[in-house]
Parts: sequence; structure tokens; C-alpha cells
Amino acid sequence: MKTVLLSGSPRENVGKKDAKKLRKEGLVPCVIYGGKDQQFFFVKEKDLVKILYSPEVYAIELDIAGTKRTATIKELQFHPVKDVPMHVDFLEVVEGKPVVVSLPVSIVGTSPGVLRGGKLQKKLRRLAVKGLINDIPDKITVDISPLDIGSSIRVKDIKVENLTLLDTESSVVVGVQTARGAVAAAAEEEENE
Repeated sequence: MKTVLLSGSPRENVGKKDAKKLRKEGLVPCVIYGGKDQQFFFVKEKDLVKILYSPEVYAIELDIAGTKRTATIKELQFHPVKDVPMHVDFLEVVEGKPVVVSLPVSIVGTSPGVLRGGKLQKKLRRLAVKGLINDIPDKITVDISPLDIGSSIRVKDIKVENLTLLDTESSVVVGVQTARGAVAAAAEEEENE
């Protein structure tokens, strides 16, 4: 998992008025918890947006007034109209304690079902995993080479070393459905035989 550095400053006051004032100045109020203590701080919105609007998943090294702590994003609150971050909860990564993150799914390979006219459908774009921060990869790679028309790969079919997949085992990650063109071609083949 990639690591990114994010600088913050401690908040002296905690409350609605203080948070509103920070947002007007282009800052986002944040909190980090899960370690030995809870700390309220703020970060620049422009620095945070680079992390939030990326398809990548990062371990975030927070530098709060010289104190460094590694964390992951636990919860985000966005403005309902402007779609800008209003508050972020960070969960501190404790050595030897597993974390839960949502990883993007990357599809590789060529499906014989798609080559024959089937339609590839990616049902899950991200998968929730639990594991130690050092064991978590950047993405989960799914090989679609064995997929024929009508077949699929489910969560239970995916194995990632040292990680536990948290999504429902029967959920379809990717599948190949019959398309109209494939149905017509199959019918013609049957008539010719």
C-alpha cells in the first residue's frame, strides 16, 4: 500500500463555530483516534482533495505539529451541495493490529466469452479487506481468462494472501453475460449443425 504525507495543525477550539470558521479559510476539521489518544486537528482542503479524489488507497502519514502518526481514512463527510469535504475521521494504524480498507478491483486477461460476443459486467469495483497494513496491496487483481458466457467470479473465488475479504462470499465481482449478438450467433451455429 502506498503512503502519502499530510500535514496538519492542532485545533485549539472544538465546536460548530470553530469548524465553520476553518471551512471558510479553506481548511478541513479532522480527528484521529484508535491509538493511545484522540486528537483534533485541521488540514488544508487542497492537500486533502488530492488524496480523496484518487482511485488509489493510501496509508496516510500525518504530521501534526511535528508528531507523526500513520492512519487510514475511516469516515468522510461531504457538503451536500458543493461536494467538498467537511470533516474527516482518521483511524490510527497500530503495529500488529489489522485494519479494514476498501481496495479497487483490477481486471486482467482476455475472456473467451467476451471474444465470442458476451458482455463483461464488473459488478463490484471495490472489495473490503482486513489485514495488517504491510500486507495490504494497492489493488486486487482478478484474472478473467477462464470466464465463458454465463460464468462469473465471486468473492469466494478470490484468494489474497494474508488478507480476509469482508464482502459477502456469494457476491459476483465480474461476470460475462449473454449479449443479443452472441445469442444470434449461437442460434446460427446450432442451425448449421
